[in-house]
Amino acid sequence: MDSIFRKPIVFLSILSFVLTSCIETIPPEALVFNKDTLANRQLQTRKFDTKSEKELLVAASGVLQDLGFNLDESAPAVGVLVGSKNRDATDSGQVVAAIALAVLFGSNMPIDKEQKIRASLITRPSETGKGHLLRVTFQRIVWNTQGAVSKIEPISEPLIYQEFFEKLSKSVFLEAQKI
Repeated sequence: MDSIFRKPIVFLSILSFVLTSCIETIPPEALVFNKDTLANRQLQTRKFDTKSEKELLVAASGVLQDLGFNLDESAPAVGVLVGSKNRDATDSGQVVAAIALAVLFGSNMPIDKEQKIRASLITRPSETGKGHLLRVTFQRIVWNTQGAVSKIEPISEPLIYQEFFEKLSKSVFLEAQKI
């Protein structure tokens, strides 16, 4: 009777050891903020003295649409908007390099073809209870001529964020004045 219980226990012990040794742990550096984190957050976030989070979201959706974005997701109850737009991603430098490789070596190098630019926006009440904070991030996904994703990257150019927030400030003002 003793040998009947030993085999399953040994088997389960070995199995649990194998399964737990395959689990990946999160690298410590993944949980550490880099030096650009605070600067990026400041670039992406603004406070608006609005009474209603709904008014802020309406103004923000209008600005996104004015910038050519289609609204993909909207969850006003939790203060979330997501929009996207498709654009050409052809880079003349890549085209020249691909032609040169084709002429010299007969190889067909894929080049960037199209991209999807996504805007993700969240709102929340400010800590002081007066107004709301709005954070927007822009990202891009680029596909090459072979249909494979060649890049997924955040867009962190300050000019893009400044333009968005300037238009949003005007829109919030107009929305508040019912103009």
